[in-house]
Amino acid sequence: MPLNNPWTLLLLAISAEVIGTSCLRLSEGMTRPVPTLLVFSAYAIAMGLLSKVVMSLPLGITYALWSGIGTVAIVLVGRFAYQQTMGVGQLIGIALITAGVVLVNLKQ
Repeated sequence: MPLNNPWTLLLLAISAEVIGTSCLRLSEGMTRPVPTLLVFSAYAIAMGLLSKVVMSLPLGITYALWSGIGTVAIVLVGRFAYQQTMGVGQLIGIALITAGVVLVNLKQ
């Protein structure tokens, strides 16, 4: 996957955003320097990459993928890294988000 491919850049942007969001809890309200630096660095990388992606891919598709995949990934990080439990409503919500991302990306 070449690094100038917008789909590769989008996956990297989503990954950076997930890393940044995952470190928010570790930053303890932005009071711990290293996790705080990771949060800001990851978000800066994510925004830089996303700004490149929207030059090639439609904004709506980009944002649907960004938010949908990122949301599902963060829920999974919360479950497995922070042992947060998920209720039936959350599982249904994840399924709906996933279905929405699929529907947005279907060719018409």
